[in-house]
Amino acid sequence: MNMEDLFYKLLVLRMPGIGAAKYNNLVQKFGDVRAVATMLGVDDAIRDAVRREMDRAVELGIHYICDDMPEYPAALRAIKNHPPVLSVRGNVETLGRGTVGIVGTRHATVAGMNLVSQIAAAFASNGIAVVSGMAMGTDTAAHRGALGVGGNCQTIAVVAGGVDYIWPVENESLYWEIVARGAVVSEMPVGFVPIATNFVVRNRWIAGIGEKLILGEADLNSGSMKTARFAIESGREIWAIPSHPSDSRAAGPNLLIKTGAAKLCSGPSDFFDAQKNMVDEIKNEKKSDSENLILDALGTIPVSETVLSEIVKKTISEIKADLVVLELQGLVRKVDGGYVRA
Repeated sequence: MNMEDLFYKLLVLRMPGIGAAKYNNLVQKFGDVRAVATMLGVDDAIRDAVRREMDRAVELGIHYICDDMPEYPAALRAIKNHPPVLSVRGNVETLGRGTVGIVGTRHATVAGMNLVSQIAAAFASNGIAVVSGMAMGTDTAAHRGALGVGGNCQTIAVVAGGVDYIWPVENESLYWEIVARGAVVSEMPVGFVPIATNFVVRNRWIAGIGEKLILGEADLNSGSMKTARFAIESGREIWAIPSHPSDSRAAGPNLLIKTGAAKLCSGPSDFFDAQKNMVDEIKNEKKSDSENLILDALGTIPVSETVLSEIVKKTISEIKADLVVLELQGLVRKVDGGYVRA
């Protein structure tokens, strides 16, 4: 990266009132960031602040990733008016992995957090980085679930302040684990202390970095529901974990499922189905002679295991074992009175 180009990009972005949309418009109009900075007449105070920020980033081992660099998250780059520059603390390679966003309420139930943790672990086990916001509750469960799997590049925390600003303070140990084995990401300046509106923007980038989004427990007016709406606007695949309708934390995911905006998520098997893989392997295997004889004996009239045992000349326990395989293959079905051809 050309550090002088980075300096001018940050110079423009750190000007009051300059966001991604205005930055892009100005660069398009004037040709490059240096011309924009000249036109804006950036004062010495902002120049000094940017130099201090860059020096501090070097001291803390913080990286800057521009949207014209291969390290920039591909899914986020496709979002209109994405952040032109991200700061990253941790392993930059994490941003190059496949990603899934997982979000939900800070006040999640134990059961809800356990399921989220299991789902996150399944994705991390399959080489997919879990993206969340490092808040208490659901976010913490998502990050912890991913970090519970061995290896690096397991999770990405998108934060509302600078990547060196730890919030909430209760998650300080989690923050350092993510820095060690994942990445903390922000578009805000190093050292920046967030305000409420920054968390809404943070939610947009969680939805942007994640290639799909899974919503846990969430109230209708929660930040997590805003993340879901951003994900829908960005054309992401949405999954939601349902819960009991009497619990307000179920209102968000249940609504998305009811309206068809999200698919129902029941756990890791929706994405990584070990039983399905086993069935696929079984289907590729040649059926034994006894299994063929069982299929030949079945039709639309139920046949008991005892009768099948007599036809195939095998014990009932052997017949039951064969029927289990045929059921997994979807070739037979158990009904009242025995088995029929599926």
